[in-house]
Amino acid sequence: MKKIIYHNSLSIVFILLFVGAFAGQIFFGIQEYNKDLVENGGHIVTLYEYFASGHFLEGTFENWESEFLQMGLFVWFTIFLRQKGSSESKRCEGEEEVDREPSPNRKDAPWPVKKGGFWLQLYKNSLTISLFLLFIASFILHLYGSLKDENTMNLLKGKATISLGEYLQESRFWFESFQNWQSEFLSVFTIIVLSIFLRQKGSSQSKPVDAPHSETGE
Repeated sequence: MKKIIYHNSLSIVFILLFVGAFAGQIFFGIQEYNKDLVENGGHIVTLYEYFASGHFLEGTFENWESEFLQMGLFVWFTIFLRQKGSSESKRCEGEEEVDREPSPNRKDAPWPVKKGGFWLQLYKNSLTISLFLLFIASFILHLYGSLKDENTMNLLKGKATISLGEYLQESRFWFESFQNWQSEFLSVFTIIVLSIFLRQKGSSQSKPVDAPHSETGE
């Protein structure tokens, strides 16, 4: 058991951090939503009702959307773009281990590699595809939740509800999206550039402490 925990400690810690932060979002989110409802003449909702509300869906998926977009673009761009000196980039010259063609004869190769054909082609791009599919799903759920929350507030204020097409012409949804996208792009830019000059001993995201600034890759 100790070995299993050690071998999976990085993912275990981050999923626990996610659960804790998600619980905090729900705890404070329902309080904020109920406060808005009461102020606008509505009634307090239960936790179950909150999970189906636009407030919860919009607040959750607008953040997931930007994360998956950032990671998908980062994985894809690092195939052919370079940053000299960054630990987040491949070397500027020559091919690396990740560029080699997969061999079905390699020991313990995943089954799509052994299968070949369509499954191999799909598997070769499966990480990027999965991240972009998660982005699209989150984008749609964010849009649905944001529209639902907008119409909930419109009803409470005695205003008419609006259609999806009308909402897409409004500023709220796009403001929610772009404010998250810009922060994700800034965070990627920051780690790319800072890893040129700064180090963290023992981290897989850093170059060795004694590596020159011009050395590219981990």
